[in-house]
This record gives sequence, structure tokens and C-alpha cells, in this order.
Amino acid sequence: MGIEVAGIGGFILLILVIWAIVSIVSSGASTGSKVLWVLLVLVLPVIGFVVWLIAGPRGRGRASI
Repeated sequence: MGIEVAGIGGFILLILVIWAIVSIVSSGASTGSKVLWVLLVLVLPVIGFVVWLIAGPRGRGRASI
């Protein structure tokens, strides 16, 4: 049972990381900033995703506050 939960958790994390990368690439940030955010999310998936979610560049479709 532990393997199934880890597998589902890993799959969910993969989907979230892919969503973060697509959002980063489609944002209006500079190229250097995009590269750094993508590297952070790829190297540290959980921590990088949370940091990106809080402070990362927003996609073009989102309204900025």
C-alpha cells in the first residue's frame, strides 16, 4: 500500500511541476528569470514548487495584484 501512495504522490508532484514549468515559460518575466525558476523547480521539485507558487512569475492569463 505504501508504494501505491508514493506512486500517486509522485504522479501528482509530476503534474504540478509540469504545470509550474508551463506557467513559468508563458510568463512575461525575463529569459534569465525564467531559466532560474525552471531550474529551481526541476532541481528541488517540492520546495521549488512551493517557492514558485508563493513568489514566482505569473502567467500572462493571470491578473497581477
